[in-house]
Amino acid sequence: MVARDLLGAWLVRQTGEGVSAGVIVETEAYGGSADLASHARAGRTRRTAPMFGPVGHAYVYLVYGMHECLNVTAHHEQPAGAVLLRALQPVTGVELMRLRRARPAERDDRLASGPARLCHAMAVDRAFDGYDLTAGEDLWLARPGMYRSPAEDDVAVGPRVGVGYAGDEWSVRPWRFWLRGNPSVSR
Repeated sequence: MVARDLLGAWLVRQTGEGVSAGVIVETEAYGGSADLASHARAGRTRRTAPMFGPVGHAYVYLVYGMHECLNVTAHHEQPAGAVLLRALQPVTGVELMRLRRARPAERDDRLASGPARLCHAMAVDRAFDGYDLTAGEDLWLARPGMYRSPAEDDVAVGPRVGVGYAGDEWSVRPWRFWLRGNPSVSR
């Protein structure tokens, strides 16, 4: 599953201010139109079009009318799907992330510990909706030379967060993945 495979990969952001990057430590999978917790459940719309597009692109949307959330499009044998990036462990450009979040006293490990915090810390907004995350420009996914896929024992699995509206069949699916014991995982 792509949501599990993204754990340990890096998200990198290049701006005029500098480079910021971190390790992806928490993800959540969303399927196609049958998944009642997925935005794709309503079919292809202007908002959900990236979910139906090429794999490896960004799907960025606004939640609660105020927070951006970054997803990576991923679908296999279905017309749509995405993986929500829930948390990032800051590695490079930590002070830049701190400035973006306007949290001078925030612990490093909490700067991107949640979907909205991640977007804020990495300066990701809806302008990146549909953006190719494999191109290596402005915003991209990377597997640095020291990358190693997390061992099975290092990965925790559980139900997705905040999708009770989708009913028991969909809300309890074990489609949330995180690096066990990592302090940057969302609360």
